[in-house]
Parts: sequence; C-alpha cells; structure tokens
Amino acid sequence: MLLIKKGYIVDPEGKAGGIGDIWIENGKIFKMAPEINEGLAEARSGGRLQVIDAEGKMVAPGLVDVHVHFREPGFTHKEDILTGGAAAVKGGYTSIVLMANTRPAVDNEETLRYILDRGRETGIHIETCANVTMGMKGQELTDMEGLAKAGAAGFTDDGMPLLDEEVVRQAMAEAARIGKPLSFHEENPAFIQNNGIHAGAASDFYQIGGSDRMAEIDMVRRDLALAEGTGASIVIQHISTKEAVELVRQAKRTNPHIHAEAAPHHFTLTQEAVIRFGTLAKMNPPLREEEDRLAILRGLQDGTIDMIATDHAPHTREEKERPFTQAPSGIIGLETALSLGIRELVNTGWLTMEELLERMALQPARLYGLDAGYLAEGGPADLVIFAKEESWRVEGFRSKSCNSPFLGEELPGTVYYTICGGNIVYKKESE
Repeated sequence: MLLIKKGYIVDPEGKAGGIGDIWIENGKIFKMAPEINEGLAEARSGGRLQVIDAEGKMVAPGLVDVHVHFREPGFTHKEDILTGGAAAVKGGYTSIVLMANTRPAVDNEETLRYILDRGRETGIHIETCANVTMGMKGQELTDMEGLAKAGAAGFTDDGMPLLDEEVVRQAMAEAARIGKPLSFHEENPAFIQNNGIHAGAASDFYQIGGSDRMAEIDMVRRDLALAEGTGASIVIQHISTKEAVELVRQAKRTNPHIHAEAAPHHFTLTQEAVIRFGTLAKMNPPLREEEDRLAILRGLQDGTIDMIATDHAPHTREEKERPFTQAPSGIIGLETALSLGIRELVNTGWLTMEELLERMALQPARLYGLDAGYLAEGGPADLVIFAKEESWRVEGFRSKSCNSPFLGEELPGTVYYTICGGNIVYKKESE
C-alpha cells in the first residue's frame, strides 16, 4: 500500500486537482482527498504502508506514449524492451504502444505475443501495434482481425509510407470494422532525395538534396480524403509541416475520427539544429522551419494535434557517426519529453499543465482504448510525481542509446517517482 501526501494533484480530466493525498491499494487508487489519515491507512495496511512525501511536487497520471521503437526483436544492439522500459519509467511513462518495424515484422501472432510477453517484464504496460501489410511491403494486408484478437493495439507500417491507395482503402475499411486505429507515416519518396533533412537551409548547408515539405503534404492530403466517410480512426504521425497541420484542422471539422501527433523535437527544434548537431538531429520527417514549428504549437493549443508522442528511435553511437547520408534517422525521446513539454509549452503559455497531460496521457490512452491517463478513485494507480520547476542536466540515459541533441542541456521538470499498478518502478534517488 502507498500513501502519497501533500502533492499538487493534476488531472487532465479535471475531476481532481489541488493539494491533496492519494491512497493506493491493490493496484488501484483507493481514495483521493485533501487529507487522508495516515494512522487509518497504516492500520488498514497491517504495517505495510509506504508513505511518499510529495510536498512541493506535482502528482499526475502516468504518461502514455503511442509511438515508440524498442527495436526488439531484431535490432537489440540499439535498444531492447527492458532497456526501453527503463528509459520510459525515468521519463514518467507507465503505458507504451510500440511500433511494428521490427525483424521479424509484427505481421504474425507469434512475434506479437513475444513482444507482449517481454513487455510484462518491464513493470509497466507495454502494448504494440501490428503491421498493416505483410512484411511492411505495402502490398498485402495482414490478418488484422486475427492480430487484434491476439492483442494488437492498432496497426501501422511506421517507417514506410503506404503508397498503394487501394491497400489504404482496404486497411481503413478493416480497421473501422474491427475498431482499431491506423497510424500513418506520411512521406512520399517522390519528393525526397535524401531523407532526414529538410530541403532548405539545412540541405543547402550539407550540399545534399533533402526532403521537400510536399513529401508530407501530399500523403496527408491523400489519406485524409480517403478516410472521409470510412469511420476508421486514423493518426497522422509526427506532423512536421504547417500545411499538414492546416489540412488536419480542416479535416477534423467533418471527420471526428482524425487524429494527429506531434513529437517534442518538432515543437522544440528547427532545421538550424541539424546544422548545429548534425546526425543527432537527423530524423524522419525532418526538422523544418520556424513557421512550421509555430504551426505545430498552434495545432497543439487548439486541439488540431491531440497527442504528443516521442517517436523514441534509438540508434548506436557508431551508426550516428557515419556520414550524414549514411547515418540512420531518429532520436531518443522518452527521458526528455515531459521536460520539453514543460519548457516549450507550459512555461511559454501555449498549454496549461492539464492540457499538456491531456495530450501526453489522456488522449493517447483514449484513442488506443487503454485504461490510463487519468486520476480517479477506483482507477489505475499509474502515476508520475515530478517537480515542475526543478531543473536537471541531461548527462546520460537509461536507454541503451544516447542519440539525442538534448544531451548536456539543463531542463525543467525532475521526475521523482513513477508508479505503475501501485508499484514504484522508478525513484530518483536510485539513479
């Protein structure tokens, strides 16, 4: 049993708030109140009560990330499910939805069950998407119904755009029928010479061709049009252009099943970071211009972009030290996302803390049907306790990889505890 005392409770549903106590029992929130009698809780626990003094800290639902790469099976030299889980809890995450670009791909029940079984060893809730197409080749649909029954949280070929419109139509129809979301990687290779770098100042600096903004715009426009009237819940992943934000904004006016996610790096950095940090800031889609970053901020503010997802993408140091055109795209993000959200969105007035948590916990959980992202009596005891104003230096990571342009930075928002199912899975003092 746990008793969290005197924390400032922040609930994105708005049903709880202010300074108070939270009593946790049997993996659930047993009671929430301005003050809970410690002696009563101690007596009920039979001497097994653990008390956490949260005075001066915020107590919020555990974060939910629905776009994560843990690289297992197939690429465990970059990350594995256990090291990924360790990174997640340090960042305050208690629920994770993995992408399906593993080797073998998650186009079969055996691989799906392997990942889910491994996830149970982390102490947090690990879900995974399955693939839309066999082998991520974009040609033949997987047995989506069978994979959903086996535990797939949703479907994606993330990392590979679905270029065949008929395949997309079939996937949307099937996703609507079985009630699972589809998550789309929106980059048309016809507009890309070298991916991971914006076709503009950054590509000019390195004297290479880059990724034109039309790569994203073209695919987003197509998929929003195809989704109209299907009833399928679709997610526009890691949105990066102002035009795509506006396309989603317009589509949402007639289609309530449209969703979009923004990654912390896209609302924090621009192509200037690629010039400064090189391959550590190479990612798909690439960092773009300041106008695009501001459009993402406005999209997060007005709800056009309803989720923040890290696209945590580990790579080894050796891989990232290759020449720019040969190095893989992607950065890790689980351990810095909350802090970047506080610095870039809350401290600047774009979002309230409740709104930030809605986009980092409640909305992702709702889309994927997870019992997470809120605080309520009888609800899951998945929480993060953090000091919003207290800074910490990014000196290293629990992730197996360290490919991040934020290494060495001083960030606000120190995570002190992550609790999942009533168990303390991360404690700052243990670092």
